[in-house]
Amino acid sequence: MRRYVKPLLLVGLGVLLAFPVFSMTYYTMVRTSTPGFCASCHEIEPAFNAWMTSTHRNNAQGLVADCMDCHLPAPHDTVDFFYNKTLHGMKDVAAHVIQGAAGYDRAENRLKAYASFKNDQCLKCHRNILSIPNNRGAMLAHRAVLYPAEGENRRCTDCHRNLVHVDRAVYEYKQYAPPYRATGLTTLGTHGAL
Repeated sequence: MRRYVKPLLLVGLGVLLAFPVFSMTYYTMVRTSTPGFCASCHEIEPAFNAWMTSTHRNNAQGLVADCMDCHLPAPHDTVDFFYNKTLHGMKDVAAHVIQGAAGYDRAENRLKAYASFKNDQCLKCHRNILSIPNNRGAMLAHRAVLYPAEGENRRCTDCHRNLVHVDRAVYEYKQYAPPYRATGLTTLGTHGAL
């Protein structure tokens, strides 16, 4: 009986220590993953305001793509997600403390963000981009991105740069398109669903 007491005590101690650490880490990740938290830095506030008026927040479908959806890998890739979130957070805090709002070049940071985006980040939400019955040109352009010819890799942001972080005086609200009917089935065109 005595030889089981020490391992059980160590396991119990491990659980007692690990649970609060995990809980605090999870709580911190959740609280720092909101657009409102991102906007708490003055230099990010214009980007937040532009997002608020974009179709990534205001659309007829009621879908919202927030900061993390576009600027970080998908959360199901846990290690990559936490690594990138931590790296971005440390970089942003360091820039905020060292440079302040005056040292933040919004145009330069926007170019860096577009250069870092991968098509997978857009395709997390925009999944059915080949089914655009009313716009053959867009459908063919999307096909060229999804199935590029050798040496002709294209990115979603090559065409779709001015969707979100553009200063607008009014909300850009995308109206819901009526369903397309073919062979008795209803297919919704999802181009620009967000």
